[in-house]
Amino acid sequence: MTLESFQLNGRVAIVTGCNTGLGQGMALALAQAGADIVGINVTAPDDTKSQIEAIGRRFLDLRANLSDVSSIEALVTQAKALTGKVDILVNNAGIIRREDAISFTEKDWDDVVDLNLKSVFFFSQAVARQFMAQGTGGKIINIASMLSYQGGVRVPSYTASKSGVMGITRALANEWAAHGINVNAIAPGYMATDNTTSLRADEARSAAILDRIPAGRWGTPADVAGPVVFLASQASNYVNGYTLAVDGGWLAR
Repeated sequence: MTLESFQLNGRVAIVTGCNTGLGQGMALALAQAGADIVGINVTAPDDTKSQIEAIGRRFLDLRANLSDVSSIEALVTQAKALTGKVDILVNNAGIIRREDAISFTEKDWDDVVDLNLKSVFFFSQAVARQFMAQGTGGKIINIASMLSYQGGVRVPSYTASKSGVMGITRALANEWAAHGINVNAIAPGYMATDNTTSLRADEARSAAILDRIPAGRWGTPADVAGPVVFLASQASNYVNGYTLAVDGGWLAR
């Protein structure tokens, strides 16, 4: 009975930014748990699609730049093409820009905040409306960061956006829990993905980061597989507004 509560058979999950990295890992995990996947990306998620279809799940490939929130309502409508409904949303798409705060440009600020925060709110809103219309509740999982808790260095817009993600996760959970909609977040620690390529290439900075992580390693997409399945499943039905750190113990130091 307990294991059955983690199964996602018959569910449809929208995952944004799932062509590589953490998004790909989470999409694969949800598919392995039984869900069909709607992937929303700017570039072709060919590898993700082939891996998901290889395990017998369906993958609907939609393309959009979510910095433009005007496309979101149409994307939700298209997502229903798989089975006529949507059950899970994973707001993963995001970018980072690195520059000293004193030199940071308005464009770099807006580009990051529009995708990392504004699109998260409006995609959550659109999917929540769909959940309410279906009358069956649903799961929204936002991707936060260690910089939801900390200030970081040379990433002011990213820190602002991810702090905002944790805030709106709580705010939306408060409003929508009564409708059977669970809104939670995952805050990955330092992960070996495209976003950290420059950090990992800097030997001194990489060594300093690893020295602080009790687990002694960079995280991988596989490390968020279990948490995302938990938050997408019935096993998390009484979890609302929580941000789960998956960080190898970084925040415990």
